[in-house]
Amino acid sequence: MAGSGMSPCAACKLLRRRCTRECVFAPYFPPDEPQKFASVHKVFGAANVSKMLQQELPMDARGDAVSSMVYEAEARVRDPVYGCVGAISSLQQQVAHLQTQLAVANAEIVCMRMHNSDSNSDCGTSKHMQGPYQQGMSPPLQPQSPELHHYHRPTHYHRMDNMELAELLWT
Repeated sequence: MAGSGMSPCAACKLLRRRCTRECVFAPYFPPDEPQKFASVHKVFGAANVSKMLQQELPMDARGDAVSSMVYEAEARVRDPVYGCVGAISSLQQQVAHLQTQLAVANAEIVCMRMHNSDSNSDCGTSKHMQGPYQQGMSPPLQPQSPELHHYHRPTHYHRMDNMELAELLWT
């Protein structure tokens, strides 16, 4: 504040007026953070901020109100159309996407566990298996072998199956 020998607050400096001891802006807009008030002034206007701080808010809620106004003003300067609502919406979309990915991963785990339990219960029971293969060892696979389908179970699942299973898990 100019009256006490200190520099004026960021609001008074931007508005080019004398900062007094009774300045409503001084406690919330220090001189070393001029961008805070510049953003708030650009979006809300100095008169509206002053009116809100003086008349509409109790003393203990003013600091939080100024923080909210600064956040909204900076978001509105970055994104004039959506402001902080755009940031919130973007974060909500990211959360939904990550929840879907988690559901798919959980569905894949369930499918793998089901696959492993199916393959463990079938070990040594196929009539095509002879000799050492009855102890659960897999026979060597030949790419062109007609028996390939008897020994090989798919280890990957279609994404659509995962999505359907994920929807079942979420409901």
